[in-house]
Amino acid sequence: METDHYFYVLHCKDDTFYGGYTTDPARRLKEHNSGTGAKYTRLSSRLPAEMIHIEKFSSRSDATKAEYAFKKLTRKQKMAYLKKKSSNKSS
Repeated sequence: METDHYFYVLHCKDDTFYGGYTTDPARRLKEHNSGTGAKYTRLSSRLPAEMIHIEKFSSRSDATKAEYAFKKLTRKQKMAYLKKKSSNKSS
């Protein structure tokens, strides 16, 4: 059985973004919102978080590379990236 790998972005209650990797986006969002996800999302000021972006990859390596690249972006660059990706979906 082949596993899908995902890079995802959360929009937190404090208006910040969190990028992560998972093989199960629904489970991962529940973990973040229950306070058992990443240290970053455990703060009550950041919850609840909403999953606003998901990209599917065939390998863990590709998904984690996308996560790493996203985390290096400035907030302005992250917003442009998310806007571009969401406009690509609708076209």
